[in-house]
Amino acid sequence: MISVIVPFYNEKEVIAELHRRLLDVLKKTPHPLSAGDDLRKAQPTKGEGEKFEIIFVDDGSRDGTFNEIKKLSPVKGIRLRENLGQTMAFGCGIKEAEGDIIITMDGDLENRPEDIPYLLEKLDEGYDVVAGWRQNRWRSKIFMRLIPSLAANWFISKVTGVKLHDHGCNLRAYRRDVFEGISFHGEMHRMLAAYLGLRGAKISEVAVVYEPRKFGKSKYGLSRIFKVLLDVLAIYFFREYSSRPMHFFGYAGFLSISSGALTFLWASGLRIFAGVHFIRTPLPLLTAIFVVVGFQFILMGLLAEVIARSKEKPNSETIYDIRERIQN
Repeated sequence: MISVIVPFYNEKEVIAELHRRLLDVLKKTPHPLSAGDDLRKAQPTKGEGEKFEIIFVDDGSRDGTFNEIKKLSPVKGIRLRENLGQTMAFGCGIKEAEGDIIITMDGDLENRPEDIPYLLEKLDEGYDVVAGWRQNRWRSKIFMRLIPSLAANWFISKVTGVKLHDHGCNLRAYRRDVFEGISFHGEMHRMLAAYLGLRGAKISEVAVVYEPRKFGKSKYGLSRIFKVLLDVLAIYFFREYSSRPMHFFGYAGFLSISSGALTFLWASGLRIFAGVHFIRTPLPLLTAIFVVVGFQFILMGLLAEVIARSKEKPNSETIYDIRERIQN
């Protein structure tokens, strides 16, 4: 079974069209019977009902989005009590999904439902995750959007080792088992493919069509770049030091203490050879700061090591508050 999960935040104008196009695609798309079956040959069995489900998650919209979802069928609608962001909305949809294959996509029609069969065909080649690679995006904004996007994707691929041309595309297909033990938090949806790749998932990508937004305006600005950079740093830390945090904090601590020692030698040299008294230079104060910060890093590392060793398994619970749900 295939589960298609779409989060919405104030997107009531696009819901009916997106649902119609999803139905057209899913009813015509051959469905997988098991891992390794040829998707082009697998066909739904007559009388067994639909081999797909559509899950629309209203992420605390205020424009009547959920009222539009109620008019549709078939659909599983979930309304969150407040706006928690795409990560939590995707996490809610994935937890509620019953499918063996999970399809995620944005709800603004920039992702085309018609590209879903290409993701499924690639997934059937033995991959665990297939990501979309949006074509001809930002061609009219080369310096403000295209170049920063290319640089960000190169940086993410370099740091994480998961090489994708478009880490920000939410049109993806997953095998359900890759989400075992995953806890959705923060804004990890942008880095989800990279994170799963670091856990051993086999990842590929396919070219998909990018369509400019028809209604409303984008919820993202240039501030997204800084958030992505912070996400990359977090992923790098967890990849390299999640099981040995003492190494990271210990290195930082010893580097700081070593800097303090060098600063003290510098101050001592000035005192001995140039006659500069300690109170006439800030070097002794800098020495003390380096040493204190160094010991703090080491103590933080010991605390992180205790936490890492006492944590037997990741928390797979996702915290969200569902206000209303429907199933038409």
